[in-house]
Amino acid sequence: MSKFTDEDDALLGELGVEVEPLKPVSRSPREERIIAGFEDIQRFVEEHGRIPQHGEERDIFERLYAVRLDRLRDQPECVALLEPLDHQGLLTGKNIETAPVDELDDDALLTELGVDEDRDDDVTTLRFVRSSAEKRAAEEIANREKCEDFEKFAPLFEAIQRDLDTGARATRPFVKDSGFLKAEITQGQFFILGGQVAYVAEVGEPIKAPNGETDARLRLVYSNGTESNLLLRSLQRALYKDEGGRRITEPNAGRLFSQEVADDDLASGLIYVLRSKSDEPYVTQNRELLHKIGVTGGDVQKRIANARRDPTFLLADVEVVATYRVYNVNRTRLENLIHRVFGAARLDVSIADRFGTPVVPREWFLVPLFVIEEAVERITDGTITDWWYDPSQAKLVAAQ
Repeated sequence: MSKFTDEDDALLGELGVEVEPLKPVSRSPREERIIAGFEDIQRFVEEHGRIPQHGEERDIFERLYAVRLDRLRDQPECVALLEPLDHQGLLTGKNIETAPVDELDDDALLTELGVDEDRDDDVTTLRFVRSSAEKRAAEEIANREKCEDFEKFAPLFEAIQRDLDTGARATRPFVKDSGFLKAEITQGQFFILGGQVAYVAEVGEPIKAPNGETDARLRLVYSNGTESNLLLRSLQRALYKDEGGRRITEPNAGRLFSQEVADDDLASGLIYVLRSKSDEPYVTQNRELLHKIGVTGGDVQKRIANARRDPTFLLADVEVVATYRVYNVNRTRLENLIHRVFGAARLDVSIADRFGTPVVPREWFLVPLFVIEEAVERITDGTITDWWYDPSQAKLVAAQ
């Protein structure tokens, strides 16, 4: 619709001016997000008199805007969309000083900001520049390259596949437990990421990320003959987000936890891991960390049937978190070994039985479940005697 009156139209007609109705501008939601994100950068420039820059000494929002501006400049379709709005010359970058790009990756920046990368309606995310699928595809191209000395690693991948086929190794989901990411990543470990087996060939020198975490650059070799140099924390996040992400366990030693039982194997019982359902304040505050670890030759369900009346079970019902069948071992010695490994995290509490006699439960430990699982694996491969649990680090550490 024309914004002129009929008289105005007639006057303009006499002057030889053609009057055309204004056409509304229609933009997609993605374009709207791109513009909104660019306007954030423009407001920053107006307020500070300079473009946002990289650098650990910079404010986290400034660094996010700097990353965003770099990506906008690299996207021709974004430049074409924003050029009519760029009255500050931000897209050309002429006569503008820039600081070196810092080591912190985009995921870490967003994590510090508390921004959810998966939200489509949040203009502070980077999705308006590149979708998750596009980002994964770009990482495949940009971060992976041909492994020139792959012949050195090929036998390792062949051995891993044989171990998985025979059951000597297993895969475990890479998930969070009690706020921890399962197992620290170390040199020599194998994972499954994006459908490929990945081998941690090298772990670089530790570096301190601005968010306080310790990180390191990895040399990650894949079974398809490529490699990448992901940051350790980026690999953790990728494994956690990948529904098919797995870590590959160390090889089993003998039949201790084998699913197949030989004729001469003697069943020794179960290692069991329990959690308390007590509503005591201390238990509720530490429920995800507090575990009862023991070894029994009987039925676990029968053993816990009267838990609410047994002070060794904290006078409350319990739930079975995990069990591991063991063969040809001395149950008492095995239990003592496990308790010695976790001795530094033993729960120190005294509970009165029904006769008023104080009882001190000895099998409760403040230990994340994934550490217990790692201990079981080290029992399996025979290396458990070289490790003990350090509560201050919340992980198993090598004995000195």
